[in-house]
Order: sequence, then C-alpha cells, then structure tokens
Amino acid sequence: MTGLGGEASGAVPAQRFDLTGKVALVTGGSRGLGKAMVLAFAAAGADVVVASRKLDACEEVAQSVRAMGRRALAVGCHVGHWDELAVLADAAYETFGRVDVLVNNAGMSLVYGEVGEVSEQMWDKVVDLNMKGVFRLTALVGGRMKQRGSGSVVNVSSTGSIRPTPWIIPYAAAKAGVNSMTRGFAQALGPEVRVNCIMAGPFFTDIAKAWDLDAFEAGVKRYGLQRGGQPDEVVGAALYFASDASSFTTGAVLKVDGGIP
Repeated sequence: MTGLGGEASGAVPAQRFDLTGKVALVTGGSRGLGKAMVLAFAAAGADVVVASRKLDACEEVAQSVRAMGRRALAVGCHVGHWDELAVLADAAYETFGRVDVLVNNAGMSLVYGEVGEVSEQMWDKVVDLNMKGVFRLTALVGGRMKQRGSGSVVNVSSTGSIRPTPWIIPYAAAKAGVNSMTRGFAQALGPEVRVNCIMAGPFFTDIAKAWDLDAFEAGVKRYGLQRGGQPDEVVGAALYFASDASSFTTGAVLKVDGGIP
C-alpha cells in the first residue's frame, strides 16, 4: 500500500532498522547517551565515527566497535570550536567516503548559584557547544548528504528546553535553539535529508553526578515511569530516527523522558 508521493516497501519491520553499509558520525560519542548510540548503530550494521574532546576515550569506544566487526574512526574534536568541525567532517569523508547518519549529541551545562554569577565566558561555553556546534556540523555534513541524495540527522535536545529551571538557563536556551534548528534544517535539507530531534529527559549518565539525588527521587515520583533513564534506553528512538523506519518523519522533536507531566 502506498500514500501519495510514497513508494511501497516490502521490508519487514526489523529490516527497516538495519544500518548495514551505512556510516554514522556521533558527537559526544565516548560516553553516556552518545556511547550507547554508537554501540547500537554498530550492532545494527553501521560503521561509526566517534567524536569527542578526548581522543583516547573515543579510541576506546572505537575499539569496542571494531570488536563487533565494524569499522570505526576516533576523532578528537571540540564541537564548540567552529573550525574544528570542518576537520571532523573531512576526516569522516576521507576515511569512509560518506556519512549517512549524523548525531549531534555533544552537550554540557555549567553549575552556578544565582543567575548573576553566569559570566560571558560561561554563557559562550555552554551555547557554543550545545547550539553553535550543532548548526555548523549540520550545515557541513547535512549539505553533503543533500548533494548525495540521502541522509538522516539526529539532534539531541533536553526537556530543559521547554521546562527551564533557574539553574540551567543558558543550557535550556541553547537546547531550545536545537529544537528550532531541527525544524529549520528539516526544511532546508529536505526532501533528501531527514532531520529529527530526541528531547531527552533525565538519564543516569555522568551528568547525574551533579544532581541532588534526594530531591530527584522525590520529584521523579510524578513521572509516568517514576524513575530516571539508563543510557541504553535512548537506543530505540535513535535507531528509529537514524534508519528507514522513520522514512516519513522529519522535523520531529520526540520526548524520551519517562513521562514528565
């Protein structure tokens, strides 16, 4: 059965999630949600470019990918630095000749007390990594995807973008920008390239070390699932957006947050 403008597909559901022969580039891929996605993509058949600031950490994850029988490239790159992103993109294309999936996952927030304590340097550091880098890398890689005729971009946002607290204002503003860029790039890069976003809730990654866990445990009882997420629980959404399973989905921002009311 087909819809207007679509084509029938004989693929069984599992085949639509298959990434065999694809190349995925994941920023912030050495730990947390990024590492979980890297390993999931490799398990689904993809070769992977693992990028983060620490090359040795990237290489460790890349070795795990190679142990799964897939190719992997580790690249040390600060996503908040504009000029380094062209080097990252070029390295991926020089090694693999293509990028089919780009995951803009790298992100961070800074701890402060009162909002008056936020310096220009702190603001720039948070916004550059969480938003500027997403724009620049999507423009670089997404543009090449469009020229080639296909591709998928997966951004990682945060529920903080729509529920900002006083302690994450720069981070929340940057992630709100990611939500907006997702919709804008879906139009700019379509119809060849799909651009979607995972709006992540509280996951127990390294960032959880800074949480007030007593306060979190009290507040999480309001959630539908009444708990935080484990990193590998982002995998289903990531595989959906990365693969042909989401062939009619673009410009979407999907909450993966355990049911925050």
